[in-house]
Amino acid sequence: MTFLEFTGCAFTAFGPALSMFFITIMNDPVRVIILIASSFFWLLSLLLSSILWFLFPLKHQVWFGVLISVLVQELFRYFLYLLLRKAERGLKRFATHSLVSNNKHMLSYVSGLGFGIMSGLFSLINILAEVGGPGTMGLRGGNSAFCVVSSVFTALTIFLHVFWEVLFFHGLNTDNKNLIFYVIGSHLTVSEITLLNQYNYYTLTLFVVFSITLGSGLYAFKTAGGILPGISKNVNRNTADN
Repeated sequence: MTFLEFTGCAFTAFGPALSMFFITIMNDPVRVIILIASSFFWLLSLLLSSILWFLFPLKHQVWFGVLISVLVQELFRYFLYLLLRKAERGLKRFATHSLVSNNKHMLSYVSGLGFGIMSGLFSLINILAEVGGPGTMGLRGGNSAFCVVSSVFTALTIFLHVFWEVLFFHGLNTDNKNLIFYVIGSHLTVSEITLLNQYNYYTLTLFVVFSITLGSGLYAFKTAGGILPGISKNVNRNTADN
């Protein structure tokens, strides 16, 4: 039972991200490098957040720690943008046949996935370790839905980091401050509202986070130049071919 629960939670949280990696990133060495670099930047943000957590006198207030962590993550997202922009010309020369060279949003997509995967690993790894056994129908007497809900939150967070990265980079490229403020504000909202899970408000928090994920996804899709009628046309064409 514990093995099944561990496997189910792990694939619920990271299955979509792994699919995205295998389909869109794995076969391109440049994208793999960018993914690893963005993951490293998230680790640096975690290190700085931990240092600030111990330095500030309000370290026992969880909401304050979450606030600091989110702001530091967004700061390192900006640093990552600066680094990729400086390296973009070299990447284009190296990847002549890569989508990095002809899709201006590919850099943000790949780096966002790296941010999201590393964030998801650190948010769920301890829970997965506990789920591994000897028996977990609710950690330490908690709600039995906690593990599944945490896995769903992790999957949504990974998607959100991809969407946020696309919006954030586009906001910087076009000097659109509204996009940047939206990313920071929605990131703060998602992170702070998860604190309600300690009171078992899972339905409320899931609804809010899913709504923000859906809205951010549509926003990022439109920002990247996507057109909904085009999706419908492709779906209908594939259906007709089959």
